[in-house]
Amino acid sequence: MFHISVQQHPFDAGKEINLLTAQRTDVGAVASFLGLVRDFNERPDVLALTLEHYPGMTEKALQSIAQEATQRWPLLGGRIIHRVGRLEPGDPIVLVLVSSAHRQAAFDACNFIMDFLKTQAPFWKKEHTRSGDYWVSARNSDEKAASRWQLGRSEATHD
Repeated sequence: MFHISVQQHPFDAGKEINLLTAQRTDVGAVASFLGLVRDFNERPDVLALTLEHYPGMTEKALQSIAQEATQRWPLLGGRIIHRVGRLEPGDPIVLVLVSSAHRQAAFDACNFIMDFLKTQAPFWKKEHTRSGDYWVSARNSDEKAASRWQLGRSEATHD
């Protein structure tokens, strides 16, 4: 139901949406999140970002997050693509696509997946700046965002 990919090469979001919806007449909604590398983060002069991961473990964590989303909402499919390696500002870094019959389920599941991807998927980010390199720290705001989903199982909303 979910396609998971951790890869170095770029992806085409439009192509991925087409793959998700090809020959599907039951899809009424596709929600997406496309993340890009910024030129600022903890410091204002980010020149590049290097992402590392544990092959196999990372994909398993992403699959687990996707599986939890399918248990919470009536989803028809999805795709999670996360890049690793050296990326520069403006490069696409992550794509989450979720399809369902109704928009609210797609929106909620997409938000859920991103919140848990940020907190539970084993990725490590090193930012390269004019003043030196550093590993990016976990953010309290990401943990807070993920905690909202732990208060109770969301009920799917149909529109």
